[in-house]
Amino acid sequence: MASLKTLLYLGLFLFAEIITAADPNSKAENVRWTSLDFKTMLTWTTKTPQQTYTVKFSRPDGDWYEPHNCIEMTASECDLSAELRPFNVFYTADILTDNEDHDNDYGHDEFQHTESTPFNPYRDSNISAVEFSVRALNASTVRLDITDTLTSVHEGSKQLTIRDIFRKDLKYKIIYYKSGNTGNRENISDSSRAEVTKLDAATSYCFMVAAYIPSRPKSTQLGAWSRQLCQKTHGESNSMHELSTGALIAVIFVLLTVFIIIVTVTALCCRKRQQTDKSLQTTQSQTSAPV
Repeated sequence: MASLKTLLYLGLFLFAEIITAADPNSKAENVRWTSLDFKTMLTWTTKTPQQTYTVKFSRPDGDWYEPHNCIEMTASECDLSAELRPFNVFYTADILTDNEDHDNDYGHDEFQHTESTPFNPYRDSNISAVEFSVRALNASTVRLDITDTLTSVHEGSKQLTIRDIFRKDLKYKIIYYKSGNTGNRENISDSSRAEVTKLDAATSYCFMVAAYIPSRPKSTQLGAWSRQLCQKTHGESNSMHELSTGALIAVIFVLLTVFIIIVTVTALCCRKRQQTDKSLQTTQSQTSAPV
């Protein structure tokens, strides 16, 4: 009886395994690409735990390749960052849900394969927020120095930036506004050093920057916006020019009045002195005359 019960349990177990292996719902589902700064991951979900997967992807030559880190894996993600070369072409991935009795023939068990949508790293990888600094050059111009974001791509010992990959396609979009004002202005820079001109003197402006690749589809043209930085433009070096027009006129009027008073008082003093000297000379002349 015990052996019969054991055989029954074994039969049920094998039957469950067969049903699971044949169930199309056990294969990978919800396959999607996620990519930030060319760190590209292929992710998926499954209804069957303790399952293993093997990932292959197609290159432009039409052949399929197996990345060594994504063979018979239990995780539900595969890092393809180092595999997708060149960047500006479309790749398609295929996820094979492995079975214990799988004979490694890629053509068999088609219901266990899940194919991804096409993915182009150059067009589709998202770009994170850039860092930048800002300083005033004069009363009407500020300069922004933008740091090109590092990617997950290495060539030898060098870690590439987005400028290394996009080259002339990379631009930067700058939005700015007067501090306390809601009206935005926009500027596009071809380089990582940008000058914003025609600003008001002695005025605080706030700036935000994002990578901008106009050759891409509209949905991925713009990277994430940076944090906001504010900078005040220079005033004139002569403090008199920092005054308002009305105050400047008032100061000039006061100075002119003081000048006129000084000149008038000086002139009156000189005249009185001359008169005193003349009277003294007349008195001395009369005293010295013979009787």
